[in-house]
This record gives sequence, structure tokens and C-alpha cells, in this order.
Amino acid sequence: MSEVVNIRLKSYLQAENCGSGLAKSLYAFPVDILLTGELGVGKTTFLRGFLRGLGVMEHITSPTFALEQRYNVRNQESGIRNQVLHIDLYRLDESQAEELLHASHHHEGIRCIEWADRVDERHRSSIHIHLEDNGSERSLRATFKDIPIPTREEIEVWRDKVVLPPHIQRHCDTVAEVCDRLADTLLKRGSLVRKLALRRSAELHDLFRFVDFHNPVDAEKYPPTREQENIWSTWRKKFRDVKHEEACARFLEEKGFPEIGSIVRPHGLGLPPKERTTIEQMLLFYADKCVKIDEVVTIEERFEDFRTRYGESEKAEMWYRQAKAVEKELFPEGVTL
Repeated sequence: MSEVVNIRLKSYLQAENCGSGLAKSLYAFPVDILLTGELGVGKTTFLRGFLRGLGVMEHITSPTFALEQRYNVRNQESGIRNQVLHIDLYRLDESQAEELLHASHHHEGIRCIEWADRVDERHRSSIHIHLEDNGSERSLRATFKDIPIPTREEIEVWRDKVVLPPHIQRHCDTVAEVCDRLADTLLKRGSLVRKLALRRSAELHDLFRFVDFHNPVDAEKYPPTREQENIWSTWRKKFRDVKHEEACARFLEEKGFPEIGSIVRPHGLGLPPKERTTIEQMLLFYADKCVKIDEVVTIEERFEDFRTRYGESEKAEMWYRQAKAVEKELFPEGVTL
């Protein structure tokens, strides 16, 4: 399943910011960044932001005459260590373009290809960025064909399989709604977000929440049935050494959705903040902290609920500090849910 995201751009600066945002939304390699659009519409501007977001500090220009430029990426924050190829097909005919791309077909990192509509590279994992300027409005369409995304129907099947309690299902769906709102806020601001991948991750993030049920208050309010206990016992044996976040990530890897699993994995407090390097990971972590069961609340209200349920602890303080740090980074002007 591919995902399409549309953004209205008010300036070339927003195109550059979109590129920088894409650098925080990479999950699988190798990958091609395919750029299309008329001359002067902002393809190189977008790529300049993308490469800056990856940590490339060299002077960046379009390789129209050199045809290909290479940049080494060693971004400590994102963990990306790939070499980026920047290829421009503008001056080439179809056969020349295909020959040039064939030479780097087995490149294991990132290929950024301007004027990508001159060749057929559909057999590779890709993110297609199309820019348009009709005189009165500039727009960007991002088509993600680089990671698999489960359907809602598959999620329903998995929920039934693990006999997920109704209140946790409601929690997951409410978190997904909050993720939608947060993503829309960023998209309107001109930031690139994989809204569908984020929503599916939210719908799944507590699929194995029962693996680490330990609070008697939860058991008293939502007592499990005998069927649930029997089925949960099997899953607990399978995931005996991990918490629910890691259990869900491993389950998704087995089902063929490792990238969705990587968004789910750091949504709790088991991993340090540096493990949340993508925009979707940060948004899911934050949205989860804005929902008490199926009620949308402020971070402060959710924090008070956390302290009531688990008591005063350094873990609770860390939870609050991390949530506020994400809020400050992504929504410095504030956010209304």
C-alpha cells in the first residue's frame, strides 16, 4: 500500500523545510528520492533541505553538468550512515538516463534523482516528490512507495487474534485520531509527515499492552475473561523477555511490516529519547501521552493520571520531561487538540 501526501507551499523556504522534514522520515534502504516538476519549480531547493537534514554540510548545487554528485552522510541524530547520490537527468535522453542510473542501480544508500520522469525506475523502493507552480499556488505531492503499511482490516484481525480488550482498542483509535490532528497541523505548516503510516502505527501501538499488565487498578476496572487469560498466557510466553512496545514491534516484523514496528517500538519510556529520530516516532510518543483511555487530555492532566496510577517516581518525571521536549520541538507555537 502506497501513501500520498499533499502540501501547499507558500515559499521556496517551505520547499526546503519539506526536504529537511523528509530526512526525518526515512525507514528503509536502499531508497530512491524521485523528483519531478517543471524547470525552476524548486526541485534542487527541496533536495538542499533534504541533504541539510541528513547532516550534509557541503555546498549543494544541482549536478546538471556533472550529472552526478556524491555526499557522505554520517548523521549522529538520525543514525543514517549512507552515501547519497544526487543525479540530474535534465541533459540526457532516455537511453543515456537509463545507462547512468543502471551504473548505480545496486547502490545501497539513497539516490536523489532530478527529472526522474525521464526513466522508469518503478522496480525500486521510492519516494516520489512532485512539485508544481501554477502561478498562484505552489504545491508538493509526496508518494511513498518504500515501506509496506497494513490495512485497517488486517489490524482488526490481529486485535481479534490477541483478544485485545475494548478499552485498549478505544485508546489506540483515540490516539490515532490525535495523530491525525497533529499531522494535519504540521502538514498545514508545510512539514512532511507520513499521515497514514502514523495512523496505522497508532492503531497498533498497544496491541500487546496485556503483556505487561501489572497494575491492580486496571485489573479491577477491566477484569480479563478466562478466554483472554488463556490466550494472553501464550503470548506472554512468546514475549516473556520484553515489554509491550517491543512485543508489538517484533510481531509486526514477523508480519512483514518492520518499518511500522520501528515507529511503534519507542512510544513508551523503555528507550531513551535519542531512539525517537523520525517525525512519526515523536508524534506517536506525544499523542499517546495526550490520551487517558479514550479521553483526549493535556500533557499535564495525563501526567497527573500517571502519578495517580503509578505513584511519584523518577520514571513519571522523565515521562513528563520527554513529552514536553517533543511538544517544544514540534509545536513551539503551541498545539490545540
